[in-house]
Amino acid sequence: MKAAVLFEARTDLRIEDIHVSNPGPREVLIRTAAVGVCRSDLHFVDGAFPHPVPTVPGHEAAGVVEAVGSDVAHLKVGDHVITFFTVFCGACEMCVTGRPSLCIDPSTRRAKGAPSRLTLQDGTPLAPFLNLSAFAEMMLVHENACVAISKDMPLDRAALLGCAVITGAGSIFNDSQLRPGESVAVIGCGGIGLAAINAAKIAGAGTIIAIDPVPDKRALAEKLGATHSLDASDPDVAKKVAGLTDGGVHYAIEAVGRSNTAELAWTILRRGGTATILGMIAPGNEVKIPGPTFLTGKKLQGSLLGSTRFPIDMPRLVQLYLDGKLDLDSMVAERIKLEDINEAFAKLRTGDSVRSIIEFA
Repeated sequence: MKAAVLFEARTDLRIEDIHVSNPGPREVLIRTAAVGVCRSDLHFVDGAFPHPVPTVPGHEAAGVVEAVGSDVAHLKVGDHVITFFTVFCGACEMCVTGRPSLCIDPSTRRAKGAPSRLTLQDGTPLAPFLNLSAFAEMMLVHENACVAISKDMPLDRAALLGCAVITGAGSIFNDSQLRPGESVAVIGCGGIGLAAINAAKIAGAGTIIAIDPVPDKRALAEKLGATHSLDASDPDVAKKVAGLTDGGVHYAIEAVGRSNTAELAWTILRRGGTATILGMIAPGNEVKIPGPTFLTGKKLQGSLLGSTRFPIDMPRLVQLYLDGKLDLDSMVAERIKLEDINEAFAKLRTGDSVRSIIEFA
């Protein structure tokens, strides 16, 4: 099968024929239908976050189950599935306390010394990328790295749920638990930020402020539910947020991954507000908070994949799309082939593109 292989950080991915192993116990083989090109992939491709190579990146995907290994309990051949990279064991402290996105139990991976799930044609093992390696015609994953969904759901839209949407929507529904009438500001209007804005609208937020330097992204944010939009490069952006919200927002969502935007999320909160940091802030960077401001009762929290409870939340998000409430169509900037992967990353580096979706025949 064909896959986009990263042999070295800061180099182009190469389309290679690779070999996929047969499904082992609790593993499922998925024919990839669509995969999003996410900025999180770019962090690894560009070396901001180190990763073993060679590897097949990609982690925001949907497809159809082709085969199952022994002991698979919840999936069968022909199921349409969404994958997610924080595979969960279902038995550790994080899982049983309702935080499966934080599970790191090693039982979901192949044992040390076992054959690699993916190899190059010469037998060289390919390092597993975020438990998925989705820039490939097939994915071999643990059964708890995917969820079966309605076959009415278009798989190219379903792929977006695997990272951008569950992260952005989860920051509203799970991390913030926003109540009708409350205010929220979203910093960064890429796929994650737009999903947060759309979710805030669904949740009944009274004021939804989109903050981004790109005019087209701000316009798209307003289409998806933002009541106001502000230029992130405006030096008075914090004052303008305060003016729109009687002193600050109840919730601020940071979806960029930079120190200054995380600090802005804290600054624009009202007393007692909560800032949730979704962006991947690279190693070596610091977020600085003035000490006296902790006396205002503000809260700063991190989040991974919007604290999503995958088997519960993903089908519900699918239904929100099918009911016409969750707008995934507007998030797709273009549909491309696997061979166009490097051009898609180049567009991501400019910061102008929302989501490129790779479609497989």
